[in-house]
Amino acid sequence: MEYKAFLIKYAEIGTKGKNRYVFEDILCKRIKEHVESIGDFSVRREYGRIFLEAEGNYDYEDLIAELRKVFGIIGICPIVVEDTVQFDAIREKAIAYMKECYGDQKLTFKVNARRANKAFPMQSMELNAEIGHYLLEAFLNYSVDVHKPDVLLNIEIRDRVYLYSATIKGAGGLPVGTNGKAMLLLSGGIDSPVAGYMIAKRGVELEAVYFNAPPYTSERAKQKVIDLARIVSGYSGRIRLHIVNFTDIQLAIYEKCPHEELTIIMRRYMMRIAEQLAKQNDCQALITGESIGQVASQTMQSLTCTNEVCTIPVFRPCIGMDKQEIIDISEEIDTYETSILPYEDCCTIFVAKHPVTKPILDVIKRSEEKLTDEIEDMLRKAIDTVEVVIVEA
Repeated sequence: MEYKAFLIKYAEIGTKGKNRYVFEDILCKRIKEHVESIGDFSVRREYGRIFLEAEGNYDYEDLIAELRKVFGIIGICPIVVEDTVQFDAIREKAIAYMKECYGDQKLTFKVNARRANKAFPMQSMELNAEIGHYLLEAFLNYSVDVHKPDVLLNIEIRDRVYLYSATIKGAGGLPVGTNGKAMLLLSGGIDSPVAGYMIAKRGVELEAVYFNAPPYTSERAKQKVIDLARIVSGYSGRIRLHIVNFTDIQLAIYEKCPHEELTIIMRRYMMRIAEQLAKQNDCQALITGESIGQVASQTMQSLTCTNEVCTIPVFRPCIGMDKQEIIDISEEIDTYETSILPYEDCCTIFVAKHPVTKPILDVIKRSEEKLTDEIEDMLRKAIDTVEVVIVEA
């Protein structure tokens, strides 16, 4: 069947109060942004529902794939529309719909009518029974099962009549742009793109920062991060990627600080820079892909040391997940294959052979005093020379 209209379902937005319309409007805007490359569509909202209608030809599979990336949508229902809000027209449309979708195969069904248009003379239960009766007459292999039917035929009566039986699962969450903006520390690994995806799913707009260390890291490593940002932007929308030249700071840490503390001190300066860029770009939080105990820099003691330099919240959505759980999400959102490309980032180039796993904050601060004479100028230069790349899917 060729569908020209879709019913878009949401869940969490429905729990909002007087500002619910704000969430609905932003969801409509995100839907329009995602489908504009697929074809011409109109998007309109009614109470509790959003309708998407095609105004020309389009590719069905491409449209569904794009809609499944829109946070805030829990269900995508391909629908057929009947303009005449009368029982006879609804009956004929229901029979034609079931015939085209399912033919005369042996199946069980249930009719589920919803009468939003109270001017329609029949009650929902009466309409269920009558349409079910005519379907049983039209299809000898059909039978009714009100508990676990093979097919649930939904009929929504509004200013027009909408029929559908399939609901394609959406991404869920909240529309991007309803919960502020945050700065993602994006590396070339598996975890940070997943972290960005998970926070964007809660309605947070993303910017990202990548710490580059030329000539110790290659252009291919940089391109890998840009590619990861592009994949994540397919869900979150356009991302401004801030590329920081971190080489001088890393070399200074390497030369003047104890090697077992390299990773912790390096992370602390990354967090300082990321926070400064976040404040400059109206971001209210940082996002990292850290998970407790995964590596030496992610023990409880290490996280305490790195978090100490921050004055804004740090979101760590992967914090309680094991590696396989993170990998599963990365595969689902198509970042995994890019993340495992063998191009090293600055964290792996300057890693200590025997990193401290239980750093003491006062000890780390004393080690950082060895950088006092030069570090402020280096930080200022790193921030002033940031390269910004606009990334979108």
